[in-house]
Amino acid sequence: MITAICDLLAADITLASILTGGIHDGTDAQEISRQNTPSAFDANQELKPCVLVKAETQTPWGPNRDSARLYVQLFFYQRFGYAAIEAAADRCYQLLHRSRPTPENGDGMAELLHADDLRGMEDQALNAAMIISRYVGNLGRAR
Repeated sequence: MITAICDLLAADITLASILTGGIHDGTDAQEISRQNTPSAFDANQELKPCVLVKAETQTPWGPNRDSARLYVQLFFYQRFGYAAIEAAADRCYQLLHRSRPTPENGDGMAELLHADDLRGMEDQALNAAMIISRYVGNLGRAR
């Protein structure tokens, strides 16, 4: 499901122009770092605006035995200030809220909904500005 969400985001030209450091799949890279996500850094090894998409929690949900609720986090990073990642978080809301991303295996989500944002944060390890957006979706099948 995370890859399907990343694919949906990566297909948007407006978002790609804001997040010059890329859209990173949390199933491949557990964190933004020079080793795991080198495209998130410029030639001077400075962090570019980017996002890391990760699954947070999956819980049983709904009337069906095999349905579940999946929480997804988007970690937005920017070296200084918040202008680019504020714009990126807003654009992701437009793209993801009430969307229905479908992974290649056909398992789908009934609907992905915006849950909340943590804005104006800092990541001390990266020494960068950070925003975290959370989304929740009801899955047709629990895994």
